[in-house]
Amino acid sequence: MKKTLAVVACLILLAPFGATMSVGLLASPALLFQGTCSREGLNVGPVPDELTAETKNGETITLGRTQLERASSIITGGSEIEGIDDNAVIIALMAALTESNLKQLANSAAYPESGDMPNDGEGADHDSLGLFQMRPQSGWGTVEELMDVDYQVEAFFGGETGPNHPSPRGLLDIPGWEDMDRGEAAQAVEVSAHPDRYTNYEPVAEKILTTLTDNANNGGNGGGGSGGDVPETERLVFPLPEGTYTRTSGFGPRTDPITGESRLHGGVDYAAEDGTPISALADGKVVTAHMSGGTSGTVIIEHTIDGEAVATMYVHMWEHGIHVEAGDQVKAGDHIADVGSSGHSTGPHLHLQVHPGGAQAEPIDPEPWLEEHDLASGEAPSDPQPPGGCQ
Repeated sequence: MKKTLAVVACLILLAPFGATMSVGLLASPALLFQGTCSREGLNVGPVPDELTAETKNGETITLGRTQLERASSIITGGSEIEGIDDNAVIIALMAALTESNLKQLANSAAYPESGDMPNDGEGADHDSLGLFQMRPQSGWGTVEELMDVDYQVEAFFGGETGPNHPSPRGLLDIPGWEDMDRGEAAQAVEVSAHPDRYTNYEPVAEKILTTLTDNANNGGNGGGGSGGDVPETERLVFPLPEGTYTRTSGFGPRTDPITGESRLHGGVDYAAEDGTPISALADGKVVTAHMSGGTSGTVIIEHTIDGEAVATMYVHMWEHGIHVEAGDQVKAGDHIADVGSSGHSTGPHLHLQVHPGGAQAEPIDPEPWLEEHDLASGEAPSDPQPPGGCQ
């Protein structure tokens, strides 16, 4: 029996009503979704395929995309915690580089079940797990918790909202951490038998932060969004199948249904049953496809439409409902995701944003734009196809 659609809403673009929206805020999906304020330097853009940097002792290392995505999770997670700034993020990156080479490591020798959980490889340091090599026996969390990247990030930063407060101590729980040498601060959290290792990765951590946040400011390609990097789309389609959705909230100032505060809603909401297929609105390149801030499913695609760079953003999918990865090329109508209710949401729906100028630009009211492009009627393929024509 078909379920009755609930009236749903989400909160995107959490600028106070009447305030000016900054490009920096818009560049970070995690900040858009979680109700925190943008902080200079903590907005992450598209992740490059690799990054080469030099350690303090002169060794050249190259980090791959997966490692840089883990770094992105650290930066994004830190951006949502009060008291975390660029300095704190660099300390966390130094710790993760030292402990795991920025990989989410299982430890099947100590915990066989960890090898069956999502991971980037195996580690074998006693009973340590994950990015920061945290130990269940030391009270950092269960094996299942520590095999979650976002949990480890929150645990490392700590503070009153940290999952282990007040012990084991995260960075914010260390008195005077702000005045410590960065390596000393990392050691205060990690309590390593080799306390001098962390400083060696300080220049690498600095370069990671600079590169990923510069990508946020420049759209990941030196500025201006996708521009000529993405071919002109061949067609446009509405992202939800006709007859499957109900418009529930439009663009503009409104009372947040969860907090009761006056906020600017940066897109339009379409309530639909959980699992309803979401299609790419146009041909383009996926620049973001993950759980933003660890909680809100997000896909961002850059397009070239009428010769102009345009980004579309699709929000609130469950993690299992995201079917593309950053870097994928998609065609209009490709099945990119499924409707969910993750993050700041009161029920299953698609939150859609349109950003003329690219992902780093401010969003506009999508509905006049959709109408201008003959999509107001909800045109969509009746049988959305997976990207690349494969399951």
